[in-house]
Amino acid sequence: MGALLACALAVRLGLAWGVQQRVERTPGRLCLVAGDAEGYWELARNVVQRGEFTLYTPPRRVLRMPGFPLWLAAGMRLFGERVLWHRLGLACVGTVACGLTCLLGWVLGGRPVGRCAGWLAALHPGLAGLSVLLLSETLFACCLTASLVCLALLLRSVRRHSRGANASALREPTGLAQTASSRATGGEALFGPGWPWGGLCGVLCGLATLVRPTWLPIAPLAALWLLLGRTPAVPRARLRGPALALIAGLVLTMTPWAWRNWRVVGHPVVTSLWAGASLYDGLHPGATGVSDMRFIEADGLFDSLTEYEVDRHYRAAAQQFAWNNPRRVFELGVVKLSRFWNPLLNAGELDPGPIGWLVGAWELALWVAALRGLWHWRRDCWAVCLTAGPVLFLSLVHCVFIGSVRYRLPAEYALLVASAVGLLVTGTPGRSPSPRGVG
Repeated sequence: MGALLACALAVRLGLAWGVQQRVERTPGRLCLVAGDAEGYWELARNVVQRGEFTLYTPPRRVLRMPGFPLWLAAGMRLFGERVLWHRLGLACVGTVACGLTCLLGWVLGGRPVGRCAGWLAALHPGLAGLSVLLLSETLFACCLTASLVCLALLLRSVRRHSRGANASALREPTGLAQTASSRATGGEALFGPGWPWGGLCGVLCGLATLVRPTWLPIAPLAALWLLLGRTPAVPRARLRGPALALIAGLVLTMTPWAWRNWRVVGHPVVTSLWAGASLYDGLHPGATGVSDMRFIEADGLFDSLTEYEVDRHYRAAAQQFAWNNPRRVFELGVVKLSRFWNPLLNAGELDPGPIGWLVGAWELALWVAALRGLWHWRRDCWAVCLTAGPVLFLSLVHCVFIGSVRYRLPAEYALLVASAVGLLVTGTPGRSPSPRGVG
């Protein structure tokens, strides 16, 4: 893995320097693509200079999730506002995400799958390029992939323990086997194998949510599946403890932010108050599927309403539009999905012409390999869900909000595990990698 991480870091450090050189050609320019990056940067600057997590006038205190602005603020305290150093820090985060991809593949399919997936992540031009932009996606991707690794380790731990318990029960006399079984369904139901991984997975899901709120439902969905789903060779009682630990880790991580929001706005807000405007951005009479937030300044609602009231206003307006215009909502959903799954880049500033078409060809080849790998693993539901589930979940979310390539890329680290399986199956049919039975 050392060579893999060194290669991933070298690619990203080179891109960080190249992007910064391009940005500095225009005096006063902060980022390659105008938009969210300036807001994150200004929010981090306010945290450092004034000690306030606020933006704009009148101040908006729950506009963004705190993860990425606080990351930038920590970098500002260490390196000041030298943007190149922040890009280098994000390059390191992207390198860690490559290592986590390798680890996820290793847990799910063995060392060859992990090694192949890690190299695909290290050399992926889209992931490498995104790593050095002042956007939250790379930090989100790192936390997201880490949570998937812990979930895979949780399932493998429970399954291995169940196999060992079943083997011991076969060797013991009937009375001892019944005693062991009663202990497993009693104490181990709450404190059995896998619960530390469940707790850590919940914490990592919380950290991912603190970067981007779209990951909030994942821990409850995973816990529900553990409790109600069918996991072969694992008694359901053994999954209660890990499921409860998963929820507990999420709640523990999210509580400080939710409590702070309650004190600031006087209402329960678990994530942020940006969801209403973001939803309206994708669902309103003038929506095109491309983000255009100029309506906020045109409406001027923040001059007369509180931040919480503005969020509720835009939520209600978006829901009313969707209710009255189902056909237009469907048309917009198709446009957003096409932007989300576009193998090319949506932003013109990032499309380098012919190189962009080569990047698109690379992406399409990886998707074909991923389909091949998912078909090969089709009998292992958990392996399929851990690799393809994140990108499908995000595509569902962003066919309602705004679709863009940048929202897909964080989930592609996990999908590369399926691509690695597809490539290995195609290249070495006699040594097809089988899932290691995490679920």
